[in-house]
Amino acid sequence: MSKQHFSRFSEKQLKLLTWWCKASPLSRYDAIICDGAVRSGKTVCMGISFVSWAFSQFSDSSFAICAKTVASARRNIVSVLLPVLRELGFSCNECVSKNYIDISFASVTNRFYLFGGRDESSASLIQGLTLSGVMLDEAALMPRSFCEQAIARCSVEGSRLWFNCNPENPSHWFYREWIKKCDEKNCCYLHFLMEDNPSLSEEIITRYRSLYSGAFYERFVLGKWVAADGLVYPFFNESYIRKAPKKADSFYVSCDYGTVNPTSMGLWAGSEGKWYRIKEFYHDSRREGFQMTDEEYYRCLEELLGERIPEAVIIDPSAASFIECIIRHGKYRVKRANNDVLDGIRRTGDLLKQGVINICEGCDDLLREITLYKWNEGVGSDAPKKENDHAMDDMRYFVSTVLSDAADDFFAASLTREGRF
Repeated sequence: MSKQHFSRFSEKQLKLLTWWCKASPLSRYDAIICDGAVRSGKTVCMGISFVSWAFSQFSDSSFAICAKTVASARRNIVSVLLPVLRELGFSCNECVSKNYIDISFASVTNRFYLFGGRDESSASLIQGLTLSGVMLDEAALMPRSFCEQAIARCSVEGSRLWFNCNPENPSHWFYREWIKKCDEKNCCYLHFLMEDNPSLSEEIITRYRSLYSGAFYERFVLGKWVAADGLVYPFFNESYIRKAPKKADSFYVSCDYGTVNPTSMGLWAGSEGKWYRIKEFYHDSRREGFQMTDEEYYRCLEELLGERIPEAVIIDPSAASFIECIIRHGKYRVKRANNDVLDGIRRTGDLLKQGVINICEGCDDLLREITLYKWNEGVGSDAPKKENDHAMDDMRYFVSTVLSDAADDFFAASLTREGRF
């Protein structure tokens, strides 16, 4: 990771950096919440501010930096923050195996633990600790039980809370319980837009605006807590339909398996850094008037592939019988799909718009479904309707399982900053 440099800070970034200082009019608050657009300069400034505050108030104390996973905490916070701290004169000693960092300045040392709040079971990981402060990055992506357990650990006199997130559905617990109640919880609330990050060029901001559509545009670009409605991929039209490449480097099959519900399989060909859905199989037992067995589906898988041997068949992990059938034949490698629906939809939309994944002529059932695939309005959380979703699911499995890193390449690249302090 290259050193992070800053030409200047925006007014909101300066508020975030100094809110806890005695001279600041915001110092009366017990917590700070920063939400808004992606790449608006929240995370790095919050990390610098969090560590600086810790050293201004405590010595030989424990703190926590939390994200959805420990890996994302290291990638999004630690890898960016530590070079900045070292440049400022801090000494940082990371113990990767035990997920903590000892940070020192002059004669003062404090310990910062890293935690991941992936699911409800994660709350137990942080139990028993006594903390002087906690920073919750991606707070809206973590379960309420984990966040509340982390907050409960901050029992030291003078401890403070730090929250950072991008918007989600307005029925989300964090929006209702913390942002809407920030005054009664004595929280400082700062809402960020991309324009609040002076290190972003107009070209990068324009690119982000073109990357998203629908609810993701309103959330990640405009920074609004809005419900998803309408089509899931509203931007998709005939211009996104491509011809199959003449040569391919590798192949995958993605599969959404059903018995009464349709089974959809897509054959993906990789060529020059891009992926093309070149063929598909789709069987709807209601439409066709008969159900197929696992062995019959396996023969259809073989017909779809022909002489090709794929890197793997990506399949819904709940399709236990069909997974066993494929494994028993011993011809193809099986990989169970990552089934994170909302994140998978976001990644799929990003890669479609970037041209990393492409749909080829002849994939009629996917092309039919993508124009009908809609959000389920009024359910209180973001979820697509459970109809016209089988090819949509198999495409999402492919993206989430095979191309998850590719979907984040642009975001990682945009972290580089020009100039100097």
